[in-house]
This record gives sequence, C-alpha cells and structure tokens, in this order.
Amino acid sequence: MRIFLSFHGADAIPSIDKAHLATLPPKSKVLDLGCGAGIPIAERLCLAGHAVTGVDSSARQIEIARERVCRATFLQSDMMTVDLPVSSIDGGAAFYSITHVAATEQGLLLSRIGEWLKPAGVFVGSFGTGSAHDWVGKWLGTEMFFSHNSDAVTFDFVRQAGLQMVRAEVVQQDNEDARFLWIVARKMN
Repeated sequence: MRIFLSFHGADAIPSIDKAHLATLPPKSKVLDLGCGAGIPIAERLCLAGHAVTGVDSSARQIEIARERVCRATFLQSDMMTVDLPVSSIDGGAAFYSITHVAATEQGLLLSRIGEWLKPAGVFVGSFGTGSAHDWVGKWLGTEMFFSHNSDAVTFDFVRQAGLQMVRAEVVQQDNEDARFLWIVARKMN
C-alpha cells in the first residue's frame, strides 16, 4: 500500500511507507500528527485495519477529516499540547507537520512521541533538511510557519527520545522545490 500516492505520486519516498506499515501488528493503534483533512494518511491506515487517531490544530481540517474518514478518531489540538496516555500507540506518523513546530521545540515533541509509543512501536515522519529556524512562507496556497534543524540535530533528538533509527532518507519532492528528511524509528524497549 502506498500511503503517499494521492499527494506525492507513485515514486515519492520509496518504501518508507511500506516499512512503516509492514512492521505494524494488525489492528494497531496509530497516531497521525498534523492529520489535516485525514487524507491520505489516516484514511489509508484505517483501510489497512488500524485504529487511527488524528491530531490537527485546525478546526476546519478536523471537521473535514471527520466527514471523510469516519472510522478514525480526530482531535482538534496542538500536537505540542495534546494529552495522550504513555505507551498507548503502536505507531506514529507525522507527515509534513513537524516542520510547522519551532525547531527549538521539535526535540520535546519527539520525546513526547517516544513516551506515547509502546515498546517496539514505530514512528515515521518528515523533517526539514538543514537548519532553517522560524520563517514564514507560502505553501499550499497560504502563509505558513516553518522551522527545522540540521539533520544531525534531528538525529540527536530522535535518539534522545529513546528511538532507534531504522532508516533515514532525504527525498526531493516531485511536485515542488523542496527536500524532506524522512525518518523511520522504533522505540527501544
């Protein structure tokens, strides 16, 4: 299953999505951080039989997600402050959302993800490449906040969160002039 297909095209981010899904036990509890309207990530995870909780700060996006992906649970909340139980998820996804969190807070967010994951739980997420703290730019037709750390700092944050790197890959977007660092990591026991 290619969970990026509808947004990125058939060749985007080779096998990272498969690596994530293949390691999830059937009927896993999966968190989609920055879920937007729930498509394609929450939708595809639900179709694969997983119990999905999506989190997004936009009331409108959550409203749309609830209409489009009725089998998932959606919470309107900032991903930095959402309250989730420790060791409550088998998998976590953050596709194109962590870049909208201040670089100085991304380590804390990864630590929270590490706390939410069950032992051996899997996280896959995209990060900006190279250091670019706090800037605003146009994306998807609107002004948005962006921030990211160097790859080395991001790798350190992943390790400090108790996650073991499974795979890291910088991928050029096929539909825009941008590169993202994709990370698959597993919570250490």
